[in-house]
Amino acid sequence: MSAGLADNVKRLRRVRGWSQEQLAEEADLSVSTVRKLEQGGHVSMETLAALATAFGVSTSALFASEAPKPQLGPQDEQNRRNLAELRRALMPPVGLAALAPEPGETVEPSAVRRRVKDGHALYQADRYSSVARKLPALLRDSEAAVVALHGVEKQHAMIARAHALLLTGKYLTQVRQYDMAYFALAEAIRLARETGQTRLAATGVVGLCWLLLRQDRFDESEQLAAQTAGEVEPRMSRATPEQLALWGELWLRVAAAARRNSRPDEAEHARRMVATAGGAMAREHTDFPTHWSAFGPVTAAAKAVEDLALAGDARGVLRKAEEGPLSPKGIKNLGRLSTNNWGRHRLDVARAHAQLGSHQDAMDELTGLREEAGEWLLHQPIARRVMEDILKKRKRTLTQEMREMASYLGVTG
Repeated sequence: MSAGLADNVKRLRRVRGWSQEQLAEEADLSVSTVRKLEQGGHVSMETLAALATAFGVSTSALFASEAPKPQLGPQDEQNRRNLAELRRALMPPVGLAALAPEPGETVEPSAVRRRVKDGHALYQADRYSSVARKLPALLRDSEAAVVALHGVEKQHAMIARAHALLLTGKYLTQVRQYDMAYFALAEAIRLARETGQTRLAATGVVGLCWLLLRQDRFDESEQLAAQTAGEVEPRMSRATPEQLALWGELWLRVAAAARRNSRPDEAEHARRMVATAGGAMAREHTDFPTHWSAFGPVTAAAKAVEDLALAGDARGVLRKAEEGPLSPKGIKNLGRLSTNNWGRHRLDVARAHAQLGSHQDAMDELTGLREEAGEWLLHQPIARRVMEDILKKRKRTLTQEMREMASYLGVTG
């Protein structure tokens, strides 16, 4: 944790005349957690949100700008090499004169769109290495088509390139390459706006708000999502599933940002909007490329459970996790969550089990996710936190399964 954040917490505590013990009581935290933070140690976002609530400020108000810590480990070097080709395709050098794209046969915009669809299917199947291999050529071909074509065909090429950039931004956000992801998403939104594709641009905004959320830019994520939701709000009496899904996803972003930013009233309002959108839909909507994810009554219910997880209500998570739309019967009738949302939901369940000391139940969830979406699981910090919680709190000898999972997630004792 940064020294600036630690100083801000210490300053706010002293302004209120509180001791560390009083702050811990107000925030419902242990004194050791408060002491750890004020000494510059790392704490979870849930802990920061609890402190912000105790102080009566937004979570964002606790943050501070500082020089980043050096990233000099072998993993950073390996990532730099792995992403070199994609970086060249996405962000080519810029000089005084425009550089011509690499020579080659001009690809039709329709072919670019088909390749984006194939890439998105791989992404949904958590085959990230396959997506990474496809993206550089896809980006180069989509850019070459924009340069080579004219008139209406050029417009189609620009739309196809926006699709390619959206896929790139989505993938890069998932693997936590945020600066590259921002570049891809911002360019996708620009092209979509320029070609009059409002729904496609709003889809890009959904992705950008997710990215901002992951960067702890809660204020900006909430404001952008709320503004865009207002701009694309459908008439409920004649709204299509695509319109409802997009509008609902934007309100999901508002709710997630507001909840993490210690703005409970705004989060509750956003959740009501999500429930309105989900309730107006007969089932989960998944119809790429009109909609790039899945949204419906099951997603709305899962994200309400996520709020309970963020609030630390482990019993509430387990109580609600398999009720109504999230029950086996509900999922059968209404459709399953997207792979990412399903995985996140089950991680919330795993964490609730771990918090309540049900370590084997937590392990069952992690094991199931490893079997279903092992590559996805490796990119989830919450999975490592669950495993760390098990290692720290379990009094009995670790099972072989636990040791193997800890090794898989890169968690040491």
